[in-house]
Amino acid sequence: MAAPRQGAAGSGGNPDRPMRLVVWVASAIFLIDQALKYWVVHVLNLDRIREYDLLPPWLNLRMAWNQGVNFGLFASSQSTMRWVLVGVAVAICLWVWIWVWRARLGRLAQVSAGLLIGGALGNVIDRIAYGAVADFLNMSLPGWQNPYSFNVADIAIFAGAIGLVLLPQKPAQDAPKPKPKPARPAKAAIKAPAKPAAKPAPMTAVDDFRPEPRQGDLFRSAAKKPAKPTRDGSGKSR
Repeated sequence: MAAPRQGAAGSGGNPDRPMRLVVWVASAIFLIDQALKYWVVHVLNLDRIREYDLLPPWLNLRMAWNQGVNFGLFASSQSTMRWVLVGVAVAICLWVWIWVWRARLGRLAQVSAGLLIGGALGNVIDRIAYGAVADFLNMSLPGWQNPYSFNVADIAIFAGAIGLVLLPQKPAQDAPKPKPKPARPAKAAIKAPAKPAAKPAPMTAVDDFRPEPRQGDLFRSAAKKPAKPTRDGSGKSR
């Protein structure tokens, strides 16, 4: 029994293929974010030393536990807000996933969705494990100290949102459909040989009959016959 062919004509290829790029990008961002957070909190112990200068003032490590969203918005020490933010993040991830899957957007949208989903899930794990998001990256300028810290997940969320909202999206192109075979020219209908024309029937005596006199023969017959004199030489009528 022959194996079924994949990507048959008209099916548009494998419908799950466009989502693979989203999964790969989201997985990469999630792993990088969690690995750096583990190194900062459990290996470098930045939650206790608080500060560590890498390339001052351009790049430094400044530990900050964020109980709200970006830049500490909606921060609250209550456990209710923590789970509300977790629920909101998960809902956004599901909405973005369904949107990209149904719309079958292009590669740019798939990468942007993967960045946003991976970053959001990375922060969700922080809220579940620590009760707050671990922010540790700080970028400043000479003469200006940035009071805020962020992490890899925040960068991915911001970049993903920019890609999905501001940049034009194009639907993903389906697998090329096979070109239709040219239609074969219809065979010319075989014409039956033309029947020979019927021979005219032989002329009969009736066909030879010509009604007399015909128009014009009256004048010709009158011209042939000599006119009878109606008067004698003296001019008298006979």
